Amino acid sequence: MKMRHLGWTLLVLVLLLGAAAGGIVALNLRGEDPLPEQAEAFDATPQLVERGRYLALAGNCAGCHTTRGGQPYAGGLPIETPFGTVYSSNLTPDAQNGIGAWSSAHFWRAMHNGRSKDGRLLYPAFPYPNFTQVTREDSDAIYAYLRSVPPAPAPNLAHRLRFPYDTQAALAVWRALSFQPEAFVANAAKPAEWNRGAYLVGGLGHCIACHGSRDSLGATQAKLGLSGGLIAVENWYAPSLADPHQAGVADWPTADVVALLKNGVAPRGSVMGPMADVVFRSTQYLSEADLAAMASYLKDLPGVPAQAAPSVRTAAAPARRDAGTMARGARIYDQQCAYCHGDQGQGAPGAFPPLAGNRAVNMAQTTNLIQVIAHGGYLPSTAGNPRPYGMPPFGQVLDAGDVAAVLTFIRGSWGNDSAPVTQLDTMRR
Repeated sequence: MKMRHLGWTLLVLVLLLGAAAGGIVALNLRGEDPLPEQAEAFDATPQLVERGRYLALAGNCAGCHTTRGGQPYAGGLPIETPFGTVYSSNLTPDAQNGIGAWSSAHFWRAMHNGRSKDGRLLYPAFPYPNFTQVTREDSDAIYAYLRSVPPAPAPNLAHRLRFPYDTQAALAVWRALSFQPEAFVANAAKPAEWNRGAYLVGGLGHCIACHGSRDSLGATQAKLGLSGGLIAVENWYAPSLADPHQAGVADWPTADVVALLKNGVAPRGSVMGPMADVVFRSTQYLSEADLAAMASYLKDLPGVPAQAAPSVRTAAAPARRDAGTMARGARIYDQQCAYCHGDQGQGAPGAFPPLAGNRAVNMAQTTNLIQVIAHGGYLPSTAGNPRPYGMPPFGQVLDAGDVAAVLTFIRGSWGNDSAPVTQLDTMRR
């Protein structure tokens, strides 16, 4: 119902603005320097192409612009949003369907301003609100690389969005409210490594696209930073990178943060779900220097005061757990979980993570726990961890009540003291 009301609200906005909304489109198109119709002569040296290949990995471009088993960068991947389905575009140098007829200026405008070759406003499923920080030099390098990949004749698919989200007028209103092109500005008070990390995390890495909260129109709330957010439709929670009780790394050694981004596993944590895909497709290929720069920036994020952390339970608010539910959960744990995670939730070093004292287990947000039990949890295969252990799915043998019971037991045992999980919680997976 909330989304339906939102749709009508936006529709009313568009209707009220009427010609003004169209005027926004025209106004945005005016004032820009005219761009050439065709691709210009572009000196794509081997060094520039290689740099672009690396930067495309940093931005995980193939992750969205390549279908499973499809030709790299040929597009066509469906991206589900609360407003409908957006299909990624063809980025190969095919002249008819890809960017073969684009100039480097066209590509830069798409990255920096969120506009296609013909000036159409692009949907922010393409994260230009983050890519707007990418420098022209880096944009040109990515363009050079994409012009070097094999062309694919795959046509771009029409988006399937509900009205009024499928209109340029609605996009113009959204942009007027939520987007402003900007350039990355280095913080003179910080060292070069920190600034490099800020550029990668905030720009090409577009970390806030998952680890930030969104408003009712789907725009990331930049003022809240990397404070965590539910990934729409996928129903995974990207934890706060500033909260030490979620995924903050302020007290981690830099080497451990680098290991997590490069290998998918570190002494104090591992990645699963959408982040496993990011490590698999992107961060494992980044240089040690760039990973250390990202670690420098992430370790310096403003922390969340302990008293304000929503995942911490205090003596004033003890968890209340039903004895019957705990007994049911204990039986399920003994039958399904103890063999790997241990009788006392101690885990097995290098193989199975401990559950006792595990901050992912004790977070107030339980979405990821439910997803892992129902659908399994798999670390990425990386050069540093080529044969990772995985957790099989139990959704086929445990019903909603079983999942709630075993999670309630785990979150209330071996020193853990977190809120119970309800059957209603598990049914939202």
